[in-house]
Amino acid sequence: MDIANNPLMFALVLGAGKGTRMHSSRPKVLHTLLGSPMLGYVLRALKPIFADHIYIVCGHKAEMLREAFPSEKFITQDQQLGTGHAVMCAMDSLLAAHAEYVLVINGDAPLVTTAILKDFLKAASGADIAFATITLEDSGAYGRVARKNGLVQAIVEAKDFDPAIHGEASGEVNAGIYLLRLESVADLLPKLGNANKSGEYYLTDLVALGCSQSMDVRGIECGHESALLGVNSPLELAAMEETLRRQVVNNLLASGVIVHAPDLLRAAPTAIIEPGAEITAPCEIYGGSVIKSGATIESHCVIRDSSLAENVLVRSYCHLENASVGAGAQVGPYARLRPGAQLCEDAHVGNFVELKKTRLGQGSKANHLTYLGDTDVGAGVNIGAGTITCNYDGKNKYRTSIGDGAFIGSNTSLVAPVEIGRKALVGAGSVITRNVPEDELGIARERQKNLPRRKGGQ
Repeated sequence: MDIANNPLMFALVLGAGKGTRMHSSRPKVLHTLLGSPMLGYVLRALKPIFADHIYIVCGHKAEMLREAFPSEKFITQDQQLGTGHAVMCAMDSLLAAHAEYVLVINGDAPLVTTAILKDFLKAASGADIAFATITLEDSGAYGRVARKNGLVQAIVEAKDFDPAIHGEASGEVNAGIYLLRLESVADLLPKLGNANKSGEYYLTDLVALGCSQSMDVRGIECGHESALLGVNSPLELAAMEETLRRQVVNNLLASGVIVHAPDLLRAAPTAIIEPGAEITAPCEIYGGSVIKSGATIESHCVIRDSSLAENVLVRSYCHLENASVGAGAQVGPYARLRPGAQLCEDAHVGNFVELKKTRLGQGSKANHLTYLGDTDVGAGVNIGAGTITCNYDGKNKYRTSIGDGAFIGSNTSLVAPVEIGRKALVGAGSVITRNVPEDELGIARERQKNLPRRKGGQ
């Protein structure tokens, strides 16, 4: 079987469960590792093989899954009656798509990789039913694999396993990844029963049913591959997140990224950090962030879905989200760049400055205590301390435009919509409600009065 872009092979991700042991109202597969949901990691491993031939079974809080992954295809399991029932719910969609094979995988296995899946599919080629197994010292709640003379006989759920019936446990357990030939299992699925301690229809029972029909059933041993383990509790989530974090940091160090205090760096595997970048932890870098070579990030920063060009300096205690920082620009300390913030080359944003949907032009500076929202700032502009753009009137938001070379005095309020022309000067302490033309001085404050102080409380 050619696993690359096979039009007859689909993937089915099981994500309908409540995850009771997580003690959370969220679907289990939406709990995050390094800032991204578990389900996102599984999809990331599947897409190079299956492209858009992927269905996700949803059930508990299905609307949350659909909102988190709006571009994916979902199949609803209205009642969560087990993994076998989930596949039954998906059969109509799979057959309508002319699927011949389906890879079934749990959505709570965030460490699985494309390479692991490709190896499994290669070993499963031609089977009617195949499933991945791993060997654990502590089998925990995983389904036990029963073999006779090396041949698979069944998968028995942990709570139903009886050594007197199934033999001594070997430590080999079901890893929760299956390849099913739909033509072979279509008649077996209706035979799944729920006469077990959970009252659920187990997909694992297909193994015994397939063996009873002399089908080609394979348990494919993957050794001690911890990447196939699922997450069932907050403790397991934390342990798996730490495993992933160490992998990412080790890869960064090996590639040539300079990391100070690497044990305190949290960087998502989806982030791109080029060799020659320098990071001082503790620091968090999430999502699709891109950090170019020569960029320096000091400690206690949080960077999410943002791009930093060459030779950018981000000082300590800055937060960046969906922001773009041009080459040679400086940010912080204590700065916040909100979604839509764009710093052009050599621009400076200093301490306690916040930008949102704002472009700060080349070489422009806002160094102290400033809020710029919905603003276009030209090149070579100086924004004085305490400047704010008043962009919201309670119903609508409006933009402010500041031309090249303008100078905005300290403690100024620019009431949008308003335009400040090229090389215009706005006097300190002004409340500007009208446009200031090019090369002119705008000032809006009452003339100072000095009055005698009252004495004796009079």
